[in-house]
Amino acid sequence: MKIKVIITIDTEEDTWDQYSTQKNPVANIQQIPSLKHLFDRYGARPTYLVNYPVSTDPQSVSVINKLLENNSCEIGAHCHPWNTPPFGEPIGKENSMICNLPSELQYEKLCSLTEAIKEAFGTKPLCFRAGRWGFGPKTAAAIDRLGYRIDTSISPTMDWSGHGGPDFSFAHFNYYRFNPENIFSPADQGRLLEIPPTIGFLQRNFSRCLAIRKVFEKPFFRRLHVLGILERAALLNRRWLSPELSTSKDLIRLAESFVAEGHSFLNMSFHSTSLLPGKSPFVKTSSDLSDFMNRIEAFLKYSVSKGYVFSRISDFTDS
Repeated sequence: MKIKVIITIDTEEDTWDQYSTQKNPVANIQQIPSLKHLFDRYGARPTYLVNYPVSTDPQSVSVINKLLENNSCEIGAHCHPWNTPPFGEPIGKENSMICNLPSELQYEKLCSLTEAIKEAFGTKPLCFRAGRWGFGPKTAAAIDRLGYRIDTSISPTMDWSGHGGPDFSFAHFNYYRFNPENIFSPADQGRLLEIPPTIGFLQRNFSRCLAIRKVFEKPFFRRLHVLGILERAALLNRRWLSPELSTSKDLIRLAESFVAEGHSFLNMSFHSTSLLPGKSPFVKTSSDLSDFMNRIEAFLKYSVSKGYVFSRISDFTDS
């Protein structure tokens, strides 16, 4: 079984965790060429999920169009509703999740973003990720209406309800087709394809690990710090396939765990803001940036050594 490796990058403004309709600088985009050189050495083919401020900034558009010239990457869409017109809602934490907005406003924002991407890059995006993982049935209906074919917003094991968002605790780890009205139910002839970010456990039997974790997330066990004890004892370790959140060793261990569970794809994810120190909480210094890039390279090198195939996310449309 050939394992496909995809890399999905939320390509966005510099202002982390700030909600502004206008002041959205995008200096981090100028650092993307250094990432391209790394990807090129290993034949990786990333998908840049670009948002509205990036798509409407001439310098950023120039940088990304150069990446597209040799077909070594592709463009998808990433929506931050607070900086994507039209602005028909109060700007704030709850409405930073696009799934919380009225259906038609979601559609109008996604229409604006899609048109901005088409004008900037001369291509119609096929794949989508909601900002802050705020994806729901109405969002799915909107992207379906706009001709998208792939979503990569549903983050398995994660419950975002404490942030005003959806609960993906028991979402599927594998990719699946679905229809907008029921985003968690696989449908053989579903109009959309969900390719979740790779989030799982270093231990085998993900379903059992998840069930155990849900028990110990309850208030009584939280007071006893049981999850922390299990983490330190290496008995239950949840990890993201992301250089922002996992060490090189854990990226590789998680990949091995996913393959051992029978999965045929790996979806590494991170933010473009981590390319510019101080613009994300994950990379604050030049030393952090060096570590961040080294983690990416370690995973790429491992993937090559295993014979995995680097793919664009749109390569899954015939799956």
